Amino acid sequence: MDIRFLSSNVYKVREVEAILGPVGVKIVPAAIKIEEIQTEDVQRLVRDKTLKAFERIGRPVFVEHTGLHLPGLNGLPGGLTQIFWDRLQADSFVSLVKNLGSRLITAKTVIGYCDSQNIHYFEGEVSGTVPDTPSGSRDFQWDCVFVPDGFTQTFADLGEKKNEISMRRKALDSFAAFLRKAR
Repeated sequence: MDIRFLSSNVYKVREVEAILGPVGVKIVPAAIKIEEIQTEDVQRLVRDKTLKAFERIGRPVFVEHTGLHLPGLNGLPGGLTQIFWDRLQADSFVSLVKNLGSRLITAKTVIGYCDSQNIHYFEGEVSGTVPDTPSGSRDFQWDCVFVPDGFTQTFADLGEKKNEISMRRKALDSFAAFLRKAR
């Protein structure tokens, strides 16, 4: 089964291929630009992006958005994570979190899939902490500043192990179960 995935992020595409490939889903990357609404509400952002993607592509498509939620910032940045990250990057992000009094963080992925008639949502969430210093490759956004609960390494340090435990994995597993039932 071929499904279009709206993303120009090669790291995300690789992760999605690694997770959905074994269940028989071939990812067709759709690297079109969609202007995202600016909202902390991840579900609203995903709905808007999914509808815009389907309108442009005209075929079943899914989008994904992962937001970071910091209790020390009352749940922000949420849907604004990309803007937040682009402004701060790893070192400034860690410094900010150190000053919040809480290093707790939750990463939540929301997938929106439009099959031409409906939008279906799939979510995954992982809690963790922000380390004292970034660790590992800084290539894939904030992976170098997220230590999942039960681990001592960041997502960046975990390498392929991340795909087994990530919030994206949890959301994609739900999506894959839905696709198997729909066949």
